[in-house]
Amino acid sequence: MRKAVLFALLFFTLVWSGHARSEGQSTRRKLDRATGIQGYSCDQDYAWFYADGKLQRCTVSQETRFGEASIPKGSLIYLKPDGSLRAVQLAHSTRIHDVLCDGGGFLGPAEGSGVGFYPSGKLKVCYLSSSQEVQGVPCARGGILATLTGPDPEVTFYESGRLRSCRLSRSFNGQMKSTIWRQAEK
Repeated sequence: MRKAVLFALLFFTLVWSGHARSEGQSTRRKLDRATGIQGYSCDQDYAWFYADGKLQRCTVSQETRFGEASIPKGSLIYLKPDGSLRAVQLAHSTRIHDVLCDGGGFLGPAEGSGVGFYPSGKLKVCYLSSSQEVQGVPCARGGILATLTGPDPEVTFYESGRLRSCRLSRSFNGQMKSTIWRQAEK
């Protein structure tokens, strides 16, 4: 079990940090103070940049509004090459689109679960900090460690905001607990 947890953590880290390699080389630069970069307030810490000098990721130094989300101070933001938000690792669990998305961890936000957004700023995917009803469906808690207990622990949404899928926290409408519940977009 311990090896499985370590493997899952390593895999998650490689996936999140390695996405830049598929879009070109990135460079890391130490910021001596909180600095505004491309409309984001990056904290005194390391920031990563694409080869063309555009911001790739940083830790935000203040609460940052993006679409329907208020991203807490200390969260890691990941940007696409065009400057739009790709994903966030929340500094702490945060309510977005009427769900409490998992955030933070023992070592800080870099250890936490990722939250993904559509280019419009609408919530696309998050891991729940606890099992909760989402639009009337009993959805299970998620996060990196929950992936070891079952498939697809994340909650996904259509861009319209309608629930797309989740792993059930209990039996629901004839489906067994822990199965993936899916809904077609209307």
